Amino acid sequence: MKYLNYSILFIILTFSAASFAQKRSLEAKRTINRIAIDGILDEEDWVGADEASRFVMYEPDNGKQEDPAKQSVVRILYDDDAVYVGAILNENPENIMREIALRDDFKTADHFGVFINGYNDGQQDFRFFVSAAGTQMDALATPAQEDYSWDAIWYSAVKITETGWTVEMKIPYAAIRFSDKDEQFWGLNFYREVRQHRQKFFWNPIDKNIGSAIVQTGLLTGIRNITPPTRLFFIPYSSVYVSDNPETGTETTFKAGMDVKYGINDSFTLDAILVPDFGQTAYDDVVLNLGPFEQQFNENRPFFTEGIDIFNKGGLLYTRRIGGPPSGSASVGENEEIGESPSKVNLINALKISGRTNKGLGIGVMNAVTEKTYATVRNTETGTNRRELVEPVANYSVVVLDQRFRKNSSVSFANTNVLRNGNFRDANVSALVYDLNTRANSYNLSGNFKYSTVNDAVNTNGYSSRISGSKTSGRYRYGLSSYYVSKNYDSNDLGIIFTTNYYNINANCSYRILNPTRIFNTYNINGNLYSEFNNDTNRLQQAYAEVYANSTTHKNDYIGYGIQLSPFEAYDFYEPRTEGRFVKIPRSFYGYVYFSSNYNRKFALDIKPEIWLSDEYDRNYYGLELSPRYRFSNKLQMIYSFNYGLDTNNKGWVAFEGDNIVFTRRDRTTITNTLSGKYSVNNKMTINLAARHYWTYGKNHQYLTLQDNGLLSENSTFN
Repeated sequence: MKYLNYSILFIILTFSAASFAQKRSLEAKRTINRIAIDGILDEEDWVGADEASRFVMYEPDNGKQEDPAKQSVVRILYDDDAVYVGAILNENPENIMREIALRDDFKTADHFGVFINGYNDGQQDFRFFVSAAGTQMDALATPAQEDYSWDAIWYSAVKITETGWTVEMKIPYAAIRFSDKDEQFWGLNFYREVRQHRQKFFWNPIDKNIGSAIVQTGLLTGIRNITPPTRLFFIPYSSVYVSDNPETGTETTFKAGMDVKYGINDSFTLDAILVPDFGQTAYDDVVLNLGPFEQQFNENRPFFTEGIDIFNKGGLLYTRRIGGPPSGSASVGENEEIGESPSKVNLINALKISGRTNKGLGIGVMNAVTEKTYATVRNTETGTNRRELVEPVANYSVVVLDQRFRKNSSVSFANTNVLRNGNFRDANVSALVYDLNTRANSYNLSGNFKYSTVNDAVNTNGYSSRISGSKTSGRYRYGLSSYYVSKNYDSNDLGIIFTTNYYNINANCSYRILNPTRIFNTYNINGNLYSEFNNDTNRLQQAYAEVYANSTTHKNDYIGYGIQLSPFEAYDFYEPRTEGRFVKIPRSFYGYVYFSSNYNRKFALDIKPEIWLSDEYDRNYYGLELSPRYRFSNKLQMIYSFNYGLDTNNKGWVAFEGDNIVFTRRDRTTITNTLSGKYSVNNKMTINLAARHYWTYGKNHQYLTLQDNGLLSENSTFN
């Protein structure tokens, strides 16, 4: 009996390993008839087409076979214009969730998706999803991320039936990229999400033990003798702005321009914007920033979010620099004051070319030009105005070369360059980036080397380097990394960097379950040891140990918690705003817990209390995030968010007094209320609401002078 048990266990393990190891194949069938995209698979061409079935669960129970009573069956047809996907998804109709949402928003609904890689190289997927409510989602996927800002033109329809729901898709060849070979071999996978149970399935099994999903695809064969189409789109636009000012009266401004998208060949695409107008983009969540670093904003302009992945190699690009605040400022003489100071620079035009060759070389080129910008200076005695140039014509460019190999590794070169006309500041930054994985995706070695040159009143050169090694598969994972940044490294003209002149060492480890346990559907726990030192003095800037965990219960509620302990006194070299000066940072403890109830319920709640305690008297932070949401119907939903923060006895820079650096001891309270909602008229039209109220109040209790040893003493002269 003992040997029999071992044999049964061996057979089970062997079967489980085989379910992941196999690479499935599906043959497409050519059709000469018109396929109506109506969600009803009633055309004769669907009959006899090769079937993809026997889906395997991705999460929460990785590797489990799909329930035969809820089987998924998918077929593919093709003609000279497009590929057609037909899916039959068996399910009790009452259990199918189908909240209507804005495009690219999954919301609370069942989903079906198809992943296509026209080069079968494990480098980039074109992913197309449709929900049971008919909402479309599409993305460009790389091993690093999914980019849902990318939108293609394709067609889909769904139909709820007595035995589940059906999907029909038409994906024109113009929406994907593939070679010009007579016979095509595409990477392929199908995805299904059963929202009621938060279960995700793939046709070609994805082993979570490995981690990289994009290389674990099946194969689509049978497509022959098709020609990649010409891809050319002109998207004109116009806008009218009416503004009313008591001093200048009512002004009406008309703007017009055009977006152009052109497929240079089957691999490369050109995007261009002429006289762009970004007035329709989302507003920024501005805060009262009392720290030493600028606030970083999200990019909301579609041109700079769509298909931008390749341009982010090396982390050199912060696109909000293009069309951001001027690099210069107006000089003010005697009896003069600033009359009008522009907050941004207008963009004249921009273009980008990106794609990847059939040998795995990704190429990205981006260029943008901004116009001259002036500030107005007013003479307070004569009332006359003069203009002063604060930003000349400027050219921003990015070039990236990314060579991928073995479907899971890459070496990249990136360069950003900013040229400003005249005597204004110029900058250039280059980076060499590597990301190397073993064939089994078990171990990773990654890092970079960056070099910056700035030509200004004083020319500077600087560099930074990072190296990291880690185990990336299995239940237990670990890694070790180090980062060095020189004092003069500066990528802020077209990128963003906050801290320089330091080096660090970071060690991490983690544990995760790959299949549900008696308590959890998913669970992972992570640990970090981090230390950071100033280059010039070797003084400790940061040092902490942290542990945090994330989990999902069997009811699909999310629970997480974490603690961070900083047991040593450290030194902040940035808050004093003066090179070489520092202020002592107290020892501290930080902890949080969060709970997010299952969004499948009509009413759901997110809550996260947090606390930071220091060893200085009454110098603490207390925070609370609270966000209830209610889904009135599949069309209407409202979400309210409340954020509260109380910072007691915080000590921060406030001013300079001669040679002295003045700090203040202050209390600060911040409250943010946001209200968002959506009403979906149908799966192509949604009305959205976004409102935000931000309130902060600070009270200075005492002014302090920073000493050379980093301590603070009372200042009785500053007012």
